[in-house]
Amino acid sequence: MQLRLGDIAPDFTALTTQGTIHFHEWIGNGWAVLFSHPKDFTPVCTTELGYMARLEAEFAGRNVKVIGLSVDAVADHARWLGDILEVTGHRPSYPLIGDPRLEIAQLYGMLDADAAGSADGRTAADNATVRNVYIIGPDKKIKAMVTYPMSTGRNFDEILRVIDSLQLTASHQVATPVNWKQGEDVIIVPAVSDEAARSKFPDGWRAPKPYLRIVPQPA
Repeated sequence: MQLRLGDIAPDFTALTTQGTIHFHEWIGNGWAVLFSHPKDFTPVCTTELGYMARLEAEFAGRNVKVIGLSVDAVADHARWLGDILEVTGHRPSYPLIGDPRLEIAQLYGMLDADAAGSADGRTAADNATVRNVYIIGPDKKIKAMVTYPMSTGRNFDEILRVIDSLQLTASHQVATPVNWKQGEDVIIVPAVSDEAARSKFPDGWRAPKPYLRIVPQPA
């Protein structure tokens, strides 16, 4: 299936390094990040999993749960955790989903439905498309998706920045400009009339163009 922004993230039940989860139930009423990997014991993914472990408190502080997926069995994941700790100095405490039958990778459209039925004998190159990040909101809808090639490590600081923007813009009728960071000026969305904007932003705004109304970030 082809997933789009605004789609409900497909639900599933799966075994993880922390036991069996029912995905939507696991998300609960908060946000979630699901990031996927083509194979255990691969170099780029090892660095990613460790860095994500380093940032776990940052995600938790934003009410965001983190979960990884790799196209291998949970027993392999458990052995991989030792390598991740040794290489990066951080051991993931977030769950890692086992997907040895490729079911979740196929459910999310990361592998073709006719892909081989088992991870056995498959290489990271066979699973190269299993390199996505999904940001999922409390309504279980996909708010953002990013796909990376195997040769490029993911930028999880950028994922945090996107979450900051998503959470801010979900609560206020604003958008965030290029390279925006927490605390910087934002843009009043075009759907808000000037009359309505005067009520929402009584201190006014600056407008280099009529359609570009800039205000300080709302509290």
